[in-house]
Amino acid sequence: MAATASQAVQGPGLDIERVRRDFPILDRTINGRPLVYLDSGASSQRPKAVLRAVEEYETNSHSNVHRGVHALSQAATEAFEGARERVRRFINARSTKEIIFVRGTTEAINLVAQSYARPRFKAGDEIIVSALEHHSNIVPWQLVCEQTGCTLKVAPINKRGEFLFDEYVKLLSPRTKLVAVAHVSNALGTILPVKRIVDAAHAHGAVVVVDGAQAVPHSHVDVRALGCDFYAFSGHKLYGPTGIGVLYGREELLESMPPWQGGGDMILTVSFEKTTYNGLPAKFEAGTPNISGAVGLAAAMDYVESLGIDAIAAHEHRLVELATVELQKIPGIQIIGTAPIKASIVSFTMEGVHPHDLGTILDHEGVAVRTGHHCAMPLMTFLGIPATARASFGVYNTERDVASLVAALGKAREVFG
Repeated sequence: MAATASQAVQGPGLDIERVRRDFPILDRTINGRPLVYLDSGASSQRPKAVLRAVEEYETNSHSNVHRGVHALSQAATEAFEGARERVRRFINARSTKEIIFVRGTTEAINLVAQSYARPRFKAGDEIIVSALEHHSNIVPWQLVCEQTGCTLKVAPINKRGEFLFDEYVKLLSPRTKLVAVAHVSNALGTILPVKRIVDAAHAHGAVVVVDGAQAVPHSHVDVRALGCDFYAFSGHKLYGPTGIGVLYGREELLESMPPWQGGGDMILTVSFEKTTYNGLPAKFEAGTPNISGAVGLAAAMDYVESLGIDAIAAHEHRLVELATVELQKIPGIQIIGTAPIKASIVSFTMEGVHPHDLGTILDHEGVAVRTGHHCAMPLMTFLGIPATARASFGVYNTERDVASLVAALGKAREVFG
C-alpha cells in the first residue's frame, strides 16, 4: 500500500520540518535547484548539534588524551571516555572495555581479521560470508584465507536479494570458524536475520562478525540481544563525523587477541627486550585517536535518541514504500532488491540508461543519489547487472524528496528517449 503524503512527511512523533532545520546543508541549492539529498547510505548529513559539539571541543577543550595532568588534557580525556560510555549505552554492550574506537567499519573488520582470525585459523578451517556483502566484509577474509590456507564459503541469496537461511545452515560444519554478515545490505537494503544467523553459527562453535554500518542509523541495535561476537559500524552513516567508528567485541574474545598495531597508549612498558601491553580497550587504540570524532559521534547518538530510533525507522519505512510504488510507475524502471524486509534503500535501473548517466541527469536536477556497484561487485555479478542507482533515505527526507526524485527520473527518461 502506498503511503499518503501526510504519512510520509509525518512519522510518529517526528516533526520532519523541524528536523530538516537541524541540518544546515539542506538549505543549499545545486545547479539552481534545492538540494534533495538521497545518499545517506554512503554518508549522512550532520545536524547542528553534532557540528556544535565538535566545534565546542575543538575551540575550548582540545588536547591529547590520557597521561596528561593539565586541565585541557583531563577535559579531552573526559570527553573521549564519556563518548565511549555513550556508545556502550547506545548498543547495550556490557562494558566500555568492549568498545574500541576505530576509523570506521572497514578498519573494525580488518582488526578482527588480523588480530582474531589470522593467528587462529589454518588450512581446513572455513569462513562464511553472504553473497550480499560489501567489499569491506569480503576482502579482509580473503586476505586471511591467503595468509592461513583456510577457505571462504558464500551463503547464497535469491534474485530478490533475500538471504537463503536454509542454504546457509547447510554450509555450517565443525570446520566453520567464523561467519561474517551484514546486518543490512548496503546495495539492496535487505535486512538479514542476524539473530538466527548467530544462533546457528554458535551451535557449530563459530564466532560471528556483523557489519552494522547500514543498520545502526535506522534501527535499534542491542548487541547482547543479537548475541554476536563482534559488531562494527561507522559514525558518518549515523549523522556523525567521518573518520570515527566502533568495533564492539565480547570482552573475553578481545582479551585473548594480540594487539593489531603498536605504539602510543596501547603499551604499559617498553624496553628493547620486551614490551608489555595495556588492557582493554587501549590495547587496540594505538596512537592519538580521533578525539573530536568521538565527541561528534556521541552527540549524534544523543540526537538520534532524542528523536527516537523507532520513530526514525517508521518514517523511513514509509518513504521507502512510497518511493517503491512511485518508481514502479515510471516506464523502464526496475527495482533491484525486492526482499520483503528492507531498510531505507531503493536500488533501481532504467532501461537503456547506464546508472552513471542517470546519476548525472539527477544531479543536474539537484537530486543526489549514489550510482555504481556500491562496493558489492560479486552481488552485481550475481544479479547480472553492472551497477544500479541507489536512493537511500535519512530522517530528514520527505515525501517532497520522493516527488523530486520521480520528476528528475522523468526528465532523464525524456533526455535518453
